[in-house]
Amino acid sequence: MNTTKRTWIRTMCAAAAVTAVCGTAFAQGTPVKIGLLATLEGPFAAGGADGMRGAELAVKQRGGVVAGRKIEIIKASSDAKPDVAVNATRKLVEQDKVDIMVGPLSGGEGIAVKDYSKTQPQVTFINGGSGAQATTLVNTSPNFFRFNTEGAQWMVGLGKAAIDKGYKRTMIIAEDYAFPYSQVQGFMAEYCRLGGKVPVKAWVPLGGKDYSSVIATIPKDVDALLVVLGGADAVNFLTQYENSGGDKPMMGGSITVSQDVLNYKGKRRDSLVGTISAGPLADSFDGADWKAFVADYQKTYPVSAGGFPSPSLFAFVYYVNMKAALDGLAAVNGDLSGGQAKYRDALQKLVLKTPTGEVRLDSNRQAIGTTFVTEVVKDSKGDLSTRVVRKVDNVDQTLGIKKEDFKMGSRDVPACP
Repeated sequence: MNTTKRTWIRTMCAAAAVTAVCGTAFAQGTPVKIGLLATLEGPFAAGGADGMRGAELAVKQRGGVVAGRKIEIIKASSDAKPDVAVNATRKLVEQDKVDIMVGPLSGGEGIAVKDYSKTQPQVTFINGGSGAQATTLVNTSPNFFRFNTEGAQWMVGLGKAAIDKGYKRTMIIAEDYAFPYSQVQGFMAEYCRLGGKVPVKAWVPLGGKDYSSVIATIPKDVDALLVVLGGADAVNFLTQYENSGGDKPMMGGSITVSQDVLNYKGKRRDSLVGTISAGPLADSFDGADWKAFVADYQKTYPVSAGGFPSPSLFAFVYYVNMKAALDGLAAVNGDLSGGQAKYRDALQKLVLKTPTGEVRLDSNRQAIGTTFVTEVVKDSKGDLSTRVVRKVDNVDQTLGIKKEDFKMGSRDVPACP
């Protein structure tokens, strides 16, 4: 081989090496597009806006960059309807070409987006705030992950707390869709086992305005009400129940005692003091990581700028899921190549540090984590918040029940009349 030919080969090899290195550097420097979907219309609009704040806080804490790649957030809105959520997601995935999806917020939306994710294997879907059991318990999707515990997990411990309060007979008033089914199942699985009775369940439409007919059917012989209504629905019910002279003690679903409800203005608001509930957070939890998260939220989103005195449930779960998306990205040094296989493997193995403790995923890519039994209290400023009554760690999706004995929640399951 002559000198000229050897020089040409070395030059071409060097050029190829530079191209490979530069190509890798370019790939690492290319922005990562993350679609962010929340319910910004309809009954959960206030919670959806706070969910957006929680997700954005997770990005802000990393300076908007992971592994040298800028995080580009593309937002979309839904209204708690599954078809609207899928259409908004489709636009983000198929037109905006996002790499990762975070969302949606509501239970029925989550099931629909999970099903859609099966048709888009090139994108990794990470839940936002949706808490329906069926999203990850049945007909699972290999590219859908949920790092928040779900609605039934959130209610673990409330059944015992109700019995301890002397509530032996409870009427349930809940919205008629997948998430409240899960919340009711989580409550009743324990409550019924301990001897509690639920003689009446009233399922009401999402976005309802008139609760007079339901209020009129509340039996005199029940000891308490379990109200699983969120956002504007909760406010409307509480206002109408107050105006009707209702005086039954109340227990709340996780969304019923979230900051977006506790901060509405009205007389009935004060009568929520003493209400017991359960969920994935407690406003007054004294964990160091929780306090740091709350302080960062309050600094970034003060009440004067639209934030709440403490992060709502929606801010928390969107923060957790966005943090997981970013932590997983960091674990693979920003590498989303190969159909995102390495990224998804990292997500599956991730032990996520959250403000309330560590979260890990089960084989269905569903979170196992902490639940708090809480009570609504009023502080010196007149603000309502939730205090810790009991903390339950390592709650899995079958609630510690043997798989062969576990039944997913529905309108009729469980039953203990």
